[in-house]
Amino acid sequence: MPVLLLPGVVLPDSTDALVVLDLLGIFVFATSGALVAVRRHFDVFGVLVLAGTTGLGGGFLRDVLIDATPPAALADWRYLLVPVTAGLLTFVFHPVVGRLEPIVTVFDAFGLSLFCVTGALKAVEYGLGPIPAALMGMVTGIGGGMVRDVLSGRPPDVFSGNLYATPALAGAAIAVGLDHLDQPFALVAGAGAGFCLVLRLVAVVLDLRAPLPRGPSSV
Repeated sequence: MPVLLLPGVVLPDSTDALVVLDLLGIFVFATSGALVAVRRHFDVFGVLVLAGTTGLGGGFLRDVLIDATPPAALADWRYLLVPVTAGLLTFVFHPVVGRLEPIVTVFDAFGLSLFCVTGALKAVEYGLGPIPAALMGMVTGIGGGMVRDVLSGRPPDVFSGNLYATPALAGAAIAVGLDHLDQPFALVAGAGAGFCLVLRLVAVVLDLRAPLPRGPSSV
């Protein structure tokens, strides 16, 4: 059954649509990873490594956990080409990318929303139940950023009070729930990704943060 992903773009089935969403998310996350590497004064190899780990880390971890081996990042050349392209573009044009950081933040939110849906639905395809599938969607969304922060020597953003994992988990749960109700793929992906995107952007604009411990940190 054809799937209408965007106006005028018809995909043959939901599997192809998932690949398109996956590649879009990889490009966005790889760009953010490459920008971090440039600001940490990494060389071109370091920029490409951080772009690749940021773009592919979450999906790689998901595929290993659900036994989808070999991971898509190793089985499909497109999954390697996309982060390399994003890394090289950012390395060359980083002054422009840096000035567009507010837009990059928005793109990062788009990437998170795409990944939480594709990760959750792929987990469903591999037989996971609703709750584990939603968790895999969250892991797909936040995994690459966590690896990026560890490699660049800074505390992961997801542990610093930013509302990042929560929107990913919520979007993944909505996608899994609608898929369980046999809703059309366009509705499943649109509702899950849309909710995650709106929640993440609202958190950025209003600076909403998860609660942090109060009082002295030493106990």
